[in-house]
Amino acid sequence: MPTSSETIRHALAQRIVSGDLEPGTALDETRLAAEFNVSRTPVREALRKLGVTGLVQQSSHRRTIVAKPSDKELANIFFVMAQLETLCAGQSALNMTTRQRHFLQAMHEEMAILVRSGSGKDYTLANEAFHSAIYEGTGNSYLAELTANTRLRLQPFRRAQFETPGRLAASHAEHSAVVEAILRADRDTAEQAMRAHIGYVEGAWKRFSNRVQERLAI
Repeated sequence: MPTSSETIRHALAQRIVSGDLEPGTALDETRLAAEFNVSRTPVREALRKLGVTGLVQQSSHRRTIVAKPSDKELANIFFVMAQLETLCAGQSALNMTTRQRHFLQAMHEEMAILVRSGSGKDYTLANEAFHSAIYEGTGNSYLAELTANTRLRLQPFRRAQFETPGRLAASHAEHSAVVEAILRADRDTAEQAMRAHIGYVEGAWKRFSNRVQERLAI
């Protein structure tokens, strides 16, 4: 049975990666303790654990905010993410089982329906499962875990990309190139397609962020 600190950590992590708690939001221990009906001790422990994952930032004065990396820090994380996802795509092309390849293809086909319906929220959830299937397909649990943890750091920013017009269809088209290469067991092409995909993801995030800043400046 999970401890209260683990329950709180999980709940807050979900709010952060879903975008309910935006980057820069302050997390007040007293308010959280009241919300979860616990003392401040498990809240403090939950925030400490979130700090280790990089989802929140804590100051020496115990002030905690949802992580808001600088442009340079974010670019660095995207760079690492691209390397890891590229490696995962290549290894999946080589190591995925027949069952896993069929599952990935079926998932991709189902996501096409979400694109046509314009269901951004459902596509976002399916997109996370799609990438997780590729991590699992590597057959390397350490690589899968490392990639998933890095993705968690970027989740609020990756989700925001789908606010960019036309991004759902573009994302699905990029996935098509990855899936086709994996199904052919073509490591080089799978890696190239995934590297390009993550580059487009970062570009979409930047465009979305720039539009937000322009609106705030008005």
